[in-house]
Amino acid sequence: MAANKLEQIFKRQKEQKSPNKSGENDNIIQLVGFIVGTEEFAVPILSIQEIIKPIEFTRVPSTPKYVLGVFNLRGTVIPIIDLRAKFGLGASKQTEDTRYIVMKYKDDIAGFVIDKLTEAIRISESNIDPAPETINQDSSLIYGIGKQKDRILTILKVEGLLKRDF
Repeated sequence: MAANKLEQIFKRQKEQKSPNKSGENDNIIQLVGFIVGTEEFAVPILSIQEIIKPIEFTRVPSTPKYVLGVFNLRGTVIPIIDLRAKFGLGASKQTEDTRYIVMKYKDDIAGFVIDKLTEAIRISESNIDPAPETINQDSSLIYGIGKQKDRILTILKVEGLLKRDF
């Protein structure tokens, strides 16, 4: 009788720990979500230096169409990149929701024009699938596909976004 009761207690403890244990051992990635066109993307929160409302920028000749120019952020000249144009969605139309996300990876820094900021997202690593093999051209930009119960979002590699090809 006592052994049976002890077995039941162990079973209950194991059931209670199982859901939590997988969550504890699984790394939680903190991301910031944003909209470009009709798609939701995300980048690691630690790669974001700041998020600002659009400010004036200076055009720079002989750069790709997606490089809008440079802007001055507290004494630092930073390139500004239109993600809509970079992703082949046409140029951005500035709205009240438009923001610049200033991202940094090692010594590289740039501002990116996004259509709308969504939210801070916490997602476990087990809910992130690798980029589909059909995506070969932009594989350097995509870290993976994040799955949440109500949506799917593309997680971008900041080092890929900041890679200078201009």
